[in-house]
Amino acid sequence: MMRRGVGRVGRPSLIGTAARTAVVVGTASAVSNKSAANQQAKATQAAQAAAFEEQQQAAQIAAAVAAAVPAAPAAPAAPAAGGMSDEAIAKLTQIANLHAQGILTDEEFAAQKAKILGL
Repeated sequence: MMRRGVGRVGRPSLIGTAARTAVVVGTASAVSNKSAANQQAKATQAAQAAAFEEQQQAAQIAAAVAAAVPAAPAAPAAPAAGGMSDEAIAKLTQIANLHAQGILTDEEFAAQKAKILGL
């Protein structure tokens, strides 16, 4: 009487089954990782596009506000015979504009004016 071998006749061996399972799991992991990386790249790209558009809108708003706000009136120029140089007049005009824009407080404006005028 002929005995059949101990192996699995007509079916793959246990090692073959384990190897095939490992290949399937490895392929599934690779596909899943690639899909996740693609989704992350798309999300990053969308966030960058949104940030860029937000910056563009902010720049447009700033330009519109700058165009809508009238320029601060220049300080009346004192006659040159009054002893003030053109440089002093320019500095006074500059600090007057800063004060009108709210960048300088009343105290800071008065201190700078006194400094320029030599008071």
